[in-house]
Amino acid sequence: MNIETLRSEFIARYAAQPEIFVRAPGRVNLIGEHTDYNDGFVLPVAIDKCIAIAARKRNDQNVILHSLDFNSTVEFTLDAIQRSAGVDGWSNYAKGVACLLQEAGYKLSPCEAVITGDIPIAAGLSSSAALEVASALMFLAFSDIEMDKIEMALLCQRAENQFIGVNCGIMDQFISVMGQSDHALFLDCRSLNFELVPLHLKGVLEVEGSRSQSKRDFQRYSTVDKSRFIGDEVKIVVCNTKVKRELAGSEYNKRRAECERGVDILKRFLPNITALRDVSVEDFNKYAEHLPPVTRKRCGYVIAENARVLASIEALRARNLGRFGDLMQASHAGLRDEYEVSSVELDAMVEIALNVDGVIGARMTGAGFGGCTVNLVYESAIEEFIQTIGLQYPKKTDIQPEIYVCNVESGAATYRCFGEALR
Repeated sequence: MNIETLRSEFIARYAAQPEIFVRAPGRVNLIGEHTDYNDGFVLPVAIDKCIAIAARKRNDQNVILHSLDFNSTVEFTLDAIQRSAGVDGWSNYAKGVACLLQEAGYKLSPCEAVITGDIPIAAGLSSSAALEVASALMFLAFSDIEMDKIEMALLCQRAENQFIGVNCGIMDQFISVMGQSDHALFLDCRSLNFELVPLHLKGVLEVEGSRSQSKRDFQRYSTVDKSRFIGDEVKIVVCNTKVKRELAGSEYNKRRAECERGVDILKRFLPNITALRDVSVEDFNKYAEHLPPVTRKRCGYVIAENARVLASIEALRARNLGRFGDLMQASHAGLRDEYEVSSVELDAMVEIALNVDGVIGARMTGAGFGGCTVNLVYESAIEEFIQTIGLQYPKKTDIQPEIYVCNVESGAATYRCFGEALR
């Protein structure tokens, strides 16, 4: 995101210099899908696509927000915040944060701002959470308020739950606030305990004797020149199916209800459990026959996915990306066959990706029924990967995809207009 471009847009609109610049990143979840609302584990990364705001304090009681991307301006007073509809609906994420901050007892100062972003909308990369977090940073900076980062993430989640009306989990806001460059964030969605796990994406493959099990990785690409990947960097590549997730909302509620039903039944045999997070794979296999077939599939996926997240952490610690890729593929198969939240387009995207030499792993990411896939790809294979997806995916779907090669970035921050970090 170019700070100077945003600054110029602000000056053109308000005939004044902005006082601060804030940015909050989007995210992609590497593994751990639909586990958050089951008190489980997730492993997202913050990516170098963000929501950015240039802003300055006002002396009256008005808040003025202009979105460059929607070409829409919304004005309101802090003592009379109401939801917007239609094209101005984007402003509800900022309004919700302001409303929840005031309900928490904070006195906010009015401001004027220009907002833009390069996170694709409705692609499952958390543009809404990024806007919430960026808005929180803006209001906090002008009101001279210090807030704990985790408290801020929780407040932004409540804004989406209560003001927007979307019963999301904590992952999206948490990673936008707490992400760190070149690290994944292993989050326990029940306790909010977290660990920043190094990704070790540079120089992954070495000659025989590598601690990263390079021989196993080499065997995955038996048809290509093995030396091509020695010392290569691995990139996180996100492929947007360009299919809107129209079923995600209604089906999300169904999946959540099925998981809760499974817990109620399993409590007869495991009285101490409160969520699927508490059920081991072994215990599930022991009592699964007591669950209705559909409920059994849904619960089986979630329990296995939690185990896969834990296994993926061990794979990263061992620098074994081949194992990590296998877990990604098992995750996608579970989402497709057991949780049934994939789509023809997502499955096609994953299938095409896995047939490209140099792809370590691929899976759908996000709520499903559209949106994006996440892929681990050796850097020297990126060009072939992009060309192959760009050629084969439209043949299968009649849709032109978008592909983003992502860097893993740190979480949200506030800056002076010339780049000096404030927080």
